[in-house]
Amino acid sequence: MRIYCFLAAVVLSLPAVPNPASAEEPKKADEPFFDGQTLEGWQGQPGWWSVKDGAIVGAYADSLLKHNTFLWSKKTYKDFELHFQIRLKDGVGNSGVQIRSFILDPDLYTACGPQCDIGQMYWASLYGENFGGMMKAADWSAVEKVLKPNDFNDYDIKVVGKHVTIRFNGVVTVDDDFPHMPDQGRIGWQMHSGFKDMEATFRNIEFKELSPPAKGE
Repeated sequence: MRIYCFLAAVVLSLPAVPNPASAEEPKKADEPFFDGQTLEGWQGQPGWWSVKDGAIVGAYADSLLKHNTFLWSKKTYKDFELHFQIRLKDGVGNSGVQIRSFILDPDLYTACGPQCDIGQMYWASLYGENFGGMMKAADWSAVEKVLKPNDFNDYDIKVVGKHVTIRFNGVVTVDDDFPHMPDQGRIGWQMHSGFKDMEATFRNIEFKELSPPAKGE
């Protein structure tokens, strides 16, 4: 699986080949990254995701999610800045944001690619979801000092070329080059498996594209 994902990540930098499972839907140039009211421009498994009070919410209750699943952008991106506030209800669960990634399973909406991690002792780390594991672990002692376990936390991501910067509640936790970083890919909000109840709320989402649209847009 990891070998396949690595090869697929490399292919992202090559000319696109039509593939029904990974085809992107047309998107208007003036369509916002997230409109604050609907999930227009996003795709994921039905039933897990909603928009409440201008925020993207992923939640499940009284059930055990058997696989990590994601709400995916229909558009692919290269360089960008993304700001949002994240809260895990009661501090329970795990989540993350995929960057320059692709959908591994079009039915389960699983992921392959780099992930800006959320939750437990992985807050603000860069992790490779089906992409080789931990890429850069955040200093937990620094994160713990600013973490608000039961409230909203500020999360900033900047991706330029092979360089990724993560800032968490004002503290820089990742600021490095990653040679295997794909050149482009989708953005995905995560709901992690293995918990009985979980709710992740992403609000005050701000997005700025720093490069021309990815090929095919």
